[in-house]
Amino acid sequence: MKRLTLSLVSALAIAAATPALAQSINIGHLADYSGGTSDVGQPYGQGIQDTIAWINANGGVNGKKINSDFNEYGYQVPRALAAFKKWVGTDKVVAIQGWGTADTEALVGMVTKEEIPYYSGSYSASLTDPVGKVNAKSERAAPFNFFYGPSYSDAARAMVQWAADDWKKKGKPGKPKWVHMGANHPYPNSPKEAAAEYAKSLGFEVLDPITFALTPGDYTPQCLTLKQSGANYAYLGNTAGSNISVLKACKTAGVDVQFLGNVWGMDENAMKAAGEAANGVVFPVRTAVTWNGSAPGLATAKEISKMSDASGAAYRPVHYLAAICTALYMKEAMEWADKNGGVTGVKIRDGMYQKKDWVPKGMDGVCNPSTWTATDHRPTTRVDLYRSVVTGPTDASVADLVKAGTIKLEKVATIDLPRKTELQGW
Repeated sequence: MKRLTLSLVSALAIAAATPALAQSINIGHLADYSGGTSDVGQPYGQGIQDTIAWINANGGVNGKKINSDFNEYGYQVPRALAAFKKWVGTDKVVAIQGWGTADTEALVGMVTKEEIPYYSGSYSASLTDPVGKVNAKSERAAPFNFFYGPSYSDAARAMVQWAADDWKKKGKPGKPKWVHMGANHPYPNSPKEAAAEYAKSLGFEVLDPITFALTPGDYTPQCLTLKQSGANYAYLGNTAGSNISVLKACKTAGVDVQFLGNVWGMDENAMKAAGEAANGVVFPVRTAVTWNGSAPGLATAKEISKMSDASGAAYRPVHYLAAICTALYMKEAMEWADKNGGVTGVKIRDGMYQKKDWVPKGMDGVCNPSTWTATDHRPTTRVDLYRSVVTGPTDASVADLVKAGTIKLEKVATIDLPRKTELQGW
């Protein structure tokens, strides 16, 4: 009888454990911590990792744990494709937290075929048309691609609008000159045409693009070309690492131009690295506040941050906050799926369509209200623009520099672009 009881207890224990294992939700996580965009990839990727850990420590998805397979791919498309094959073939993931534009765009067809929601760090406008051919310039359908924040193209249009307003405000004569700067690569090229066409429509003279690599280097020649061009507004399409090199070189060369950065082109870490050369750069920020701001949702963000910084002392740049929002949108879509047929790719996608002007629970005042629909994956066409302000030497830590006010992000405008179908998808 005693043996039977022990066997029964063991069987019950195994039975109890088995459903728990079956309740995990498999996802993939692609991150760049060592490649050409690692300067901004690391804080964003850490934000995703910390948020997943926090979700699991706080009840998971309706009690189900998220099992995230982390893959550091060094910003190499072949490695991203290999990771995707593993996730689909072996891991049976139901969603992916992705990263770069080149790899995200390369995977669109496969993601669509496998019906796996793909939450990217790429905000390429080509990912915002879930139907396909919504207008003459939209190239393809991307029904399972999502991101949080304005698209690269809408952010660039907003900066063109700000530049036009800035030119008028300063009472400058003649046509302002706009120039695109960046690598010949899918990521910086993504908004180039959209910005150029919008600039022309607002009366700008659009100059020939100036090319510089995604990696740091000596870009004095590009700065001299920029100086000779007479450009008034220069859009930096690369991530912060190489932009820092350009800003320093152009300051040394005495270039007088208003720099505007891609969303990944500037942050608090870049302000420290570039020093006074970063002063005045205008760029979009996806969240309603920065780390030292004031909003109810920052309490949640700071609890999430403790998953990798138990002391709570770390200062998190703007990309970390955007990652938190991205992961929490996925989590709430999974919760809806779980209650409406099961956590499958199709149901998670459908979960993204259930709310309008949506802010994840506990993130009030941090994540900007976002809306995705079955015909439009632009979460927002409102763009908040900030200016980087650097007032002195930047040798101290970012946290100390922010605390002292040596570096700060100053909001300069909110641009509401019309949600026109003819601007979707490009």
